[in-house]
Order: sequence, then C-alpha cells, then structure tokens
Amino acid sequence: MAFGRPPIEERIAQRQRERGELKHGAVFPHGPAKMLFFFSLGVVVVTHIVALAMYFVDAGPGR
Repeated sequence: MAFGRPPIEERIAQRQRERGELKHGAVFPHGPAKMLFFFSLGVVVVTHIVALAMYFVDAGPGR
C-alpha cells in the first residue's frame, strides 16, 4: 500500500463496480469522449474536403 492507498488494480475494480453495467445502445456513456470523437471526425472531414478542393481546383504551377 503506497501512501495509504490501495493498489491501482483494486481502485480500478472498485470504480467499475460503482459504475455498474453499460446501458444497452449507449455507445458513448462519457460526454467528453463523445465531444472529442465528433470534433476529431469533423476535423478529418473538413481537412479531406479542403485537400480535394485544392487538388481539383488548383491548376498548379505552370498551367
């Protein structure tokens, strides 16, 4: 026991017991994780759209 606390494995097991079962159909029970996922997905989509626009619209040097 380091610093008067139980080992990390016991703390993780306790937290999982307190949390309970995952609700059926709940993909993101953690709000910030959902927000981060959709933000990163949006960044990827916008980046791809900009890259495709640059590829098809920009004629490049010497054209």
